Amino acid sequence: MSISRRTFIAAVASAAFTLDARASTTPPMRLGVIGAGWLGGTVGRLWVRAGHEVMFSSRNLERVRADLAGLGERARVGTPAETAAFATVLLFAVPYDALPDLGRELASSLRGKIVLDACNPRPGSAGLSGEAEAIGVGAVSSRLLAGTRLVRAFSAVDATAIEASAARAQGRLGVPIASDDREALEVASRLVRDAGSEPVVTGDLATARSFQRGQPGFRANTDAAELRRRLGLPASS
Repeated sequence: MSISRRTFIAAVASAAFTLDARASTTPPMRLGVIGAGWLGGTVGRLWVRAGHEVMFSSRNLERVRADLAGLGERARVGTPAETAAFATVLLFAVPYDALPDLGRELASSLRGKIVLDACNPRPGSAGLSGEAEAIGVGAVSSRLLAGTRLVRAFSAVDATAIEASAARAQGRLGVPIASDDREALEVASRLVRDAGSEPVVTGDLATARSFQRGQPGFRANTDAAELRRRLGLPASS
């Protein structure tokens, strides 16, 4: 049964976690970051500092090990296969054209897991990236990562804005998120807060078009209230 966009948003908002990341009393999670570059590495490090166990993977594992120096035993490094097997929730922050191969190679480990998709097609590209830009990145990503509980998250904000938000107590960065899975949205909301930002739920996966490249929510890098205004969403209660 379909529900209205407003009802969908209100239901998620009422169920979402409301604790600040710095004073969270919910249990730590086992998280995986596939693509531990600028964005993935930034978010993953903030999750470690929030108390989660995080495994990072990248094409250059030695560089990742060097980047993680000083984070302690909750941070570890592994291959994409090891990371997918380890984590209960994963963040994908890789070049968009890498998703088909990763989806096939990791299918058994990803099945049924929540995946936060931060991958963006290259502008002006043909092929897969062009298809995603044309019909919606969420729709294409859900096909490439079939069997996962997909959430579009961290795809429309810069790593520097995430880092700056985590360092302040007010005016937190608004991070748009969208999914067809309400429980996955609740988990994603918590993890956005644990990275020091504020989740802004746009609705189901189709609404992720509002924050893909060229749309009002893409790289807005503003606080949650202003982001809601730009996206035409109701003000937070």
